[in-house]
Amino acid sequence: MSSAAHRVAILVYDGVKLLDVVGPAEVFGEANLLGADYRIALASTTGADVVSSIGMRIAVDGSAAAQPDPDTFLMPGANIYPRTPVTRELVEATGDLAVRSGRVASVCSGAFVLGATGLLDGRRATTHWKVAAELAARHPKTRVEPDAIYVRDGTVYTSAGVTAGIDLALALVEEDHGPDVSREVARSLVVYLQRAGGQSQFSAPLQGPPPRSPALRRVVDLITADPAGSYSLAELAARLNVSTRHLTRLFREELDTTPARYVESIRFDIAKSLLEQGHTATHAASTAGFPSYESLRRVFAREMSISPAAYQRRFTTAARG
Repeated sequence: MSSAAHRVAILVYDGVKLLDVVGPAEVFGEANLLGADYRIALASTTGADVVSSIGMRIAVDGSAAAQPDPDTFLMPGANIYPRTPVTRELVEATGDLAVRSGRVASVCSGAFVLGATGLLDGRRATTHWKVAAELAARHPKTRVEPDAIYVRDGTVYTSAGVTAGIDLALALVEEDHGPDVSREVARSLVVYLQRAGGQSQFSAPLQGPPPRSPALRRVVDLITADPAGSYSLAELAARLNVSTRHLTRLFREELDTTPARYVESIRFDIAKSLLEQGHTATHAASTAGFPSYESLRRVFAREMSISPAAYQRRFTTAARG
């Protein structure tokens, strides 16, 4: 293990998500107990203390400009992004630290701050699943990977929401000190070294706004009321009194999918909800309208890279007796 000190600069600001800051910091601090030498400094744009998302005051070590060149620069996120524009002061401080840093990392919506500096142009990146589409729309030169827990592109790293900052920090520790140290840190913090599946396993069912057209809203109502019903393209068109061509066009133009895939997505969300309530995978598959458990398992493997059983172990409600 290298004995050289490794400077980590974390740029904080009013409204910053506290866990985005302390989660990675705890990983680095735990690694120090195993022989690493991470020197963590908290900086703000002016050097003044800031107030976190939960109202807790964060004392900083100085301004961003006054920090020595960091080996790692970490940009945490906040609930204010992306609905609030990134301030010019934060963009300038981020750009200054980034250009002087050996590697740059963001947690959650901190990717919007990196994006505002142009650091993500031409790169792969990720962020919280709730705002991944907005990141892609705002920064079309960035290839957003919405299901990734974290993404490395050269010396720029981005992670998904909140606790994914811990996953990212573990990966950085492994890069610096090898898998044995990162494994011991993960065990000490009682977290997965590499969690199974992507962040889609945490996303809310039926993401996005409801369909605009009455015909497509009716599809949702039909399938939700009777998931196990028969919903071929011809049968859906007949129930809605539209042509199959018109219905296919509505799905393509409004939802960018096919009727069959949309029916499957609703059934998938129903099955996930049943699994979360503690129902067996076989029961969830049947009730949600899947022809067999195997067909549900294939959809889980494709969409989430985990099995229904693994998903249930993570998300079964504790209230179920």
